[in-house]
Amino acid sequence: MLGDYRIEGRRASDIAASVEAGVGSGALAPGSLLPPMRELAGELGVNPNTVAAAYRTLRERGVIETDGRRGSRVRARPSSTPRDALPMTVPAGVRDLTTGNPDVSLLPSLRGALAGAARRYAKAPTLYGEDPVVPELARLARAEFDADGVPAGPVAVTSGALDGIERVLTAHLRPGDAVAVEDPGWVSALDLVAALGLKVLPVAVDDDGPQADAVARALAAGARALVVTSRAQNPTGAVVGADRAAELRELLAGYPDVLVIDDDHGHGIVDRPLRSLGGVTRHWALVRSTAKAYGPDLRLAVLTGDAVTLDRVRGRQRLGPGWVSRLLQYTVVELWTSHAVDRAAVARAYDERRDALVAALRERGVRAHGASGLNVWVPVAVAGETAVVAGLMAAGWAVAEGARHRLESGPGVRLTVSTLSVAEVPGLADAVAAAVHPAGRGRSV
Repeated sequence: MLGDYRIEGRRASDIAASVEAGVGSGALAPGSLLPPMRELAGELGVNPNTVAAAYRTLRERGVIETDGRRGSRVRARPSSTPRDALPMTVPAGVRDLTTGNPDVSLLPSLRGALAGAARRYAKAPTLYGEDPVVPELARLARAEFDADGVPAGPVAVTSGALDGIERVLTAHLRPGDAVAVEDPGWVSALDLVAALGLKVLPVAVDDDGPQADAVARALAAGARALVVTSRAQNPTGAVVGADRAAELRELLAGYPDVLVIDDDHGHGIVDRPLRSLGGVTRHWALVRSTAKAYGPDLRLAVLTGDAVTLDRVRGRQRLGPGWVSRLLQYTVVELWTSHAVDRAAVARAYDERRDALVAALRERGVRAHGASGLNVWVPVAVAGETAVVAGLMAAGWAVAEGARHRLESGPGVRLTVSTLSVAEVPGLADAVAAAVHPAGRGRSV
């Protein structure tokens, strides 16, 4: 079961530390089956409740996962090693379409905004005990939420979208609770849910977002929360349309205790309408990041939601970092009030590149998805991801293998179009078609 490795300890903390040390050293390989709790308790001479507490700690840390009668195993990829921390090596001369980053040329200069923020700060330096949210930022954010039809609610500020999602999840859920997450989906969200000790329930996605029947199955299976990307879904580019939003809202109305989180990371780079699912259930939140439109290093997201959720998020935040730097908040205020980003122009730029690639692939008999945002998702044959990635690398294009984005969905590859020029599209489409359809294997995927 564990080979030669011996778990040691008489306290729950010591037992957990022993298992984690084995995982960290490589002595306990991913997938290793841990002894049943009573069996290990007998070997160590401790109460089974002590082992149960140790296993619970390990689950909460994302080191192990438990699947009922099948027992507890070391996670295939412990949470201490997120998938995006293992980037692909891209050789010199190969075009890198793997990163998911925005086009730097479309990001605004921060020089003026930072200078404006410094002037604001000089007039009123931030001290302990002040409101964690700059009032003008809250007013501007709330006005945009209102314009997009997001239900009324207070505003909080977090250090990016993932920080906001984590704080909302932990405000209501506990390790072992199930969360419905898009599949394929954002790798960081998939890793986060697992790292929090939560159970991931994959939800299939099409061009209109999460499929209603898949969401229904997840809810029936006991999902306590649903995380939805309203537009610019990563990696498929899906957009939740009016009809799909109506289906999902009707479905969620039957589960009033489910927490709903809208991730609107595409705000500022897409011109498709936002279809928020907020307000249907008792507890909900919408998280809106500034990263894609204003720069990933601007670690700030605004979020709104029901009063209880926002009160818990802000209360817990005060016990940790306290607040997101007001200098950053002032900077965003300067960027928003000066209209530093021409959102329509940015959306058109990404649309042009993405739509050109999807159309070119279609002309070559390759099915591709990309209704909005920075990415195009290309389904490939079963077990074909590695071959397609290798073939494209040989042709001078680095793309992301879909395995890091999916759980149960079919294989695919992700291409980030943000740095792609329209002139490069035909050559890339030819290379993708050649990799996806090796000679003599047909023209459809």
